[in-house]
Amino acid sequence: MGEDFMHPPFQTYPSKNSEGKKHIVIVGGGIIGCCTAYYLTQHPSFSPSTHHITIIESRRIAGGASGKAGGLLASWAFPHQIVPLSFQLHQELSDQYDGENNWDYRRLTTVSLEADVREEVIENYEKLSKKAYNLNVPPPKKRPGYVSSKFNIGDSNSSLSSSGSSLKNDTASNEEEGSEVHVSSSVPSLHSLTNERMRSHTNSASDLDSVSPAEQLRETNIHNPLPTDLNWIRRELVNDWSSLGGTDTTAQLHPYKFTHFILSKAMETGAVDLLLGKVVGVKCDEMDCVHSLKYLPSVVKNRRNSRGHAENSDIKLGTIFNDENAKPIEINDIQQIVLSMGPWTSKILKDCPISGLRAHSVTIKPSEKTVSPYAILAELKVNDREFFSPEMYARKDEVYVCGEGDTLVNIPESSDDVEVVSEKCDELYHYVSKLSPTLSKGHLLRKQACFLPVLNVPTSSGPLIGETNVKDLYIASGHSCWGINNAPATGKLMAEILLDGEATSAEISSLDPKLYFDATILP
Repeated sequence: MGEDFMHPPFQTYPSKNSEGKKHIVIVGGGIIGCCTAYYLTQHPSFSPSTHHITIIESRRIAGGASGKAGGLLASWAFPHQIVPLSFQLHQELSDQYDGENNWDYRRLTTVSLEADVREEVIENYEKLSKKAYNLNVPPPKKRPGYVSSKFNIGDSNSSLSSSGSSLKNDTASNEEEGSEVHVSSSVPSLHSLTNERMRSHTNSASDLDSVSPAEQLRETNIHNPLPTDLNWIRRELVNDWSSLGGTDTTAQLHPYKFTHFILSKAMETGAVDLLLGKVVGVKCDEMDCVHSLKYLPSVVKNRRNSRGHAENSDIKLGTIFNDENAKPIEINDIQQIVLSMGPWTSKILKDCPISGLRAHSVTIKPSEKTVSPYAILAELKVNDREFFSPEMYARKDEVYVCGEGDTLVNIPESSDDVEVVSEKCDELYHYVSKLSPTLSKGHLLRKQACFLPVLNVPTSSGPLIGETNVKDLYIASGHSCWGINNAPATGKLMAEILLDGEATSAEISSLDPKLYFDATILP
């Protein structure tokens, strides 16, 4: 199949393929919308002769977080209602469609570590190493096969989120009581519980002020060495580490490739159209039943191929924009609408409590041809009072690095308009380079940013999956940092809800959108 699936055919005006059929419209061409389309076409009740699906995407498939996320998959992610199903479906899809080659699926090991990358520590250790070399002193012996059991991280009942002091206090108290931790409006990340437990352990250590920082690190690592195959990290800088999951509980994929592939399989049925346009509103009748929507068709200025011909079937080619002065086009023959617009959902449903969190990331070509398959959640001490918390995911041919999110800017009109702050990306590269010689000697491939959809509800970590209080208007959004992980389960459950009237593969009553907002309140 090659990578032909990376260039899906599209149109800017509705086709007539939906005439006389049950017409389901999915708004949003990210991983959630594409998985929903795929599982609809796989449902026993679905038939191309009686059903038609239209995906409406403003700019490009996987143009937001679905194309710029790290792609970590974990059986201990949240929410617990859908994670086991989704983790299993990821494996099944890979087995069925050769995910290893088509979207870089593989199992891997995930660790959390705390390291000291202060300049004085690095300099002291280099001096210590040079002195040991000059004296012909052999390196400290390490106990083979030692794995830290100090921390029990990865509780599926915990919402892992980076938030600041309020979250730290809440986490501590909730851990003592054994209750579930829910964080909604704070920064979604995997670090918070890990960092707090590691810091509490570090702070309780005996006073070693009389010993140089480099010697402290060396002494620590004698008793708690990193796995031997984690060879792209300066292990001498690591204070402590903990396993978050092995190949039995964690995996990864390339989200951009996966989203395109799963869409291609849905479109192969002939029952799915991809329409480029910006949805500006949905219309309900007097019975609060949705029956139509309006959109602005996208304008695509194509590049020319080597023969001078315009190429109209490739979203990746050319510039795409929406003409705000154009007259909206209305689609009336709709039986069901699914909003899978991530943080843009609240632009259509005013009362929907989903906001956006901007996350920057970079991809780095390492100096070595390949690096060992690890996902690393790092807590780096950069000075006496500051820590920096990057996440590093080794892919087959690159390393993906992301940082903590921010809410400094509002959600723009489209995923193409997300502002990338170059300094934030440079900071990511700067600090991970201190920890990894393989990355410092490599080169930066891409700087990017996206918005994660965060559910602002204190009692739920999200997502929202199901029918709203407007008949035939559905929502699948608010997945936070686990959208890639939970996309297959969300798609399968949405297919059941749309075609069977209820979700049967998992019990998701607590994720019901009707519990959290009123969809009749429109802009």
